[in-house]
Amino acid sequence: MISSFVDVSAGLRRCLPERLALALATLLPALAVAQIPPASVLRWAEVAPGVWKATIGQPESLTLLSAAGATVPARDALAAMPPAAFPLAPAEIEGRQWDAKTTVRFPLAADEDIYGLGVDFTNMRRNGAVFELHVDHWDSKKAITGRTHAPVPLYVSTKGFAVLFDAARYLRVSVGHGVRLAAKVKPPVIDRTTGKGWQADPRSDSIEVLAGATGMDVYVFAGPSPLDAVRRYNLFCGGGALPPKWGLGFLSRVQTKYTAEQALADIAEFRKNGIPLDMLGLEPGWMSQAYPCSFEWDRTRFPNPKTFLAEVEKQHVRVNLWFNPYVAPETPFYAKLLPFAGTHLVWNGIVPDYTMPAAQKILVDHLTHTVVDLDPAAVGGFKIDEVDGYDRYLWPDTAVFPSGRDAEQMRQTYGLLLQRAVLDAFRRGNRRTMGQVRGTNAGASRFPFVIYNDNYEFDGYITAVSNSGFAGVLWSPEVRGSDSGEDMLRRTQAVCFSPLALYNGWASPQKLWTHAEVTDDIRAAIVLRERLLPYFYNTFAQYHYQGTPVIRPMQLVSSLAGAGQQAAGKLDATANPYEVPAAVREVKDQYMFGDALLVAPIAPNVKTRKVLLPAGKWYDFYTGKFAGENQTIEVTPSLAAMPVFVKDGSLVPMLAEDRQWAPAANESVALEIRHYGEAPGKLALYDDDGETFDYEKGDFSWTQLTAAKNAAGKWSGTVTPDASGRQWHYSEVRWTFMPAQ
Repeated sequence: MISSFVDVSAGLRRCLPERLALALATLLPALAVAQIPPASVLRWAEVAPGVWKATIGQPESLTLLSAAGATVPARDALAAMPPAAFPLAPAEIEGRQWDAKTTVRFPLAADEDIYGLGVDFTNMRRNGAVFELHVDHWDSKKAITGRTHAPVPLYVSTKGFAVLFDAARYLRVSVGHGVRLAAKVKPPVIDRTTGKGWQADPRSDSIEVLAGATGMDVYVFAGPSPLDAVRRYNLFCGGGALPPKWGLGFLSRVQTKYTAEQALADIAEFRKNGIPLDMLGLEPGWMSQAYPCSFEWDRTRFPNPKTFLAEVEKQHVRVNLWFNPYVAPETPFYAKLLPFAGTHLVWNGIVPDYTMPAAQKILVDHLTHTVVDLDPAAVGGFKIDEVDGYDRYLWPDTAVFPSGRDAEQMRQTYGLLLQRAVLDAFRRGNRRTMGQVRGTNAGASRFPFVIYNDNYEFDGYITAVSNSGFAGVLWSPEVRGSDSGEDMLRRTQAVCFSPLALYNGWASPQKLWTHAEVTDDIRAAIVLRERLLPYFYNTFAQYHYQGTPVIRPMQLVSSLAGAGQQAAGKLDATANPYEVPAAVREVKDQYMFGDALLVAPIAPNVKTRKVLLPAGKWYDFYTGKFAGENQTIEVTPSLAAMPVFVKDGSLVPMLAEDRQWAPAANESVALEIRHYGEAPGKLALYDDDGETFDYEKGDFSWTQLTAAKNAAGKWSGTVTPDASGRQWHYSEVRWTFMPAQ
């Protein structure tokens, strides 16, 4: 472009009078500048309490939120949050649209930290980086920043707000990278040869996003704290997922080619070893063909699926079945789906266009008839595989689909579309589900699916768990076969304090009882998981009704609203809701699970680790002994216990007795309430039938629990039933005041 103006200028000098030629030549560069697409200040409209929307250009009809069906905000819950004003200066936000490109710029203050932008495995803080938000399989060897299983384009600011870019496109996001000519304050110009402090990447004052689209909707979620902003996002998407109670128990996946007899024998081995089991995962071998899939039972390995499922149900276990969505020619509904197929195959199977309701209906009808309806009490869910990446085996970016969508749009939304379809299949029978998925995106808060990954790096797993709290998704590590008993034990302890506890044995002959020297400790970890079901279920109820994430990274916990002044750099940031202390900025190996429990997983072969304890007193979960306050401690746990700490005054509801599976919908069990610390305790404990969607009709309860000392200094607990009198499945309440005497 510049060279063409130079050529024109030279021609003018030759054929026009000198003065006129010089004047026009001087004007041409100014005309070139005028070709820069104009920036516009966005117009914001409050679309829900504390949520604002602006539109740049002409957004495409398929967005992330529309693909997820996240179109009905939980307005009552949003209205119950503290009122909040628009958290930014509108004049500092601008957008541009030209050709098929849309950009948005938000201001980035010098004292502002940014989190979110997808489930990352390496880092928490996002400042100073460029991200390509692209649904893909995370690969530590290539580690392209932003290419991950859940590249949710939501960023969370320590200034107390969050921003969502709702475009079903690969998004390029620059956080404090790329200094603008129009910036009011620019970094100093430094001579690299003679000066000091020269930077190859000087800090900019902006967060900028580029989408290859004709337009885009942008949402701003107010605080006042960053945690409140995340809550508003989850509620705007309809509220968090509320899985069935048994979905918070334990899942074990069997080897690929297991038969019905082997699967039932596996359940029997769990029972024999006294290790709880709630779900059994069947891998590709349950189908007559996989890669691509037939979606039909293999009659050699499972000659009578209905009888098999009935036997599983008798053992109080649900079946979870694997599939990837690429349809083999031998599949009974292949001909029906063929008109909805994209232009390219995956593993020689068609890729149906599930943005089209008719295609979704064909899939849901088949899954319902072939699997779910055989025994609704035994079929618990599905594992949706291979909807993430890699580029080398999914459809190429040249693919197009019958709806007119292109490959990029489908790549960003395919996991969302399939989660939505599977959830609809279970809704038909008024039964909840708990599943797994390998690719998802924005709007997925309400989906009871947990993301997983084929990498097996412990530290990356734990960082991903923390980052999931910023993204409105669920992520869990896995346990697989191992040559080391300690490795298997430490991984088991970690999964038992994550959204989904599972052993994945699809490719290993090993079992949780393979390493006899740690079997007792593995059993204890899973039994504890089962006993903590009331606490975990209550945490998911908070996610659903209040939008509070199940997993709360330390950067959210340290930013809870407060009042007064706080010394800079001190760990206690509760007095300043807009500051994350330097000590907390990149903490990525610990997190809060719910209100009370601080989880600090310890890697295999690591003897000691540091744990950062936020403001307030903290107590050891197992002993109730005081651990510290507003400080970093170093712990050397035994193999039998992973470090877990409890906040002062917390009430932790647990099943009073050890169990091998979750209580049934009509079963009443004894409840233990543990109180920790010196402060009085208060908790609203949620309950419903744990299996159906009847809670959406009001069939649930919130029971008030309190613990306090009387005048004589003795602790006692009080239970105040819900005035509605609905759904309370606890036959008695036993109180334990830690440390137990």
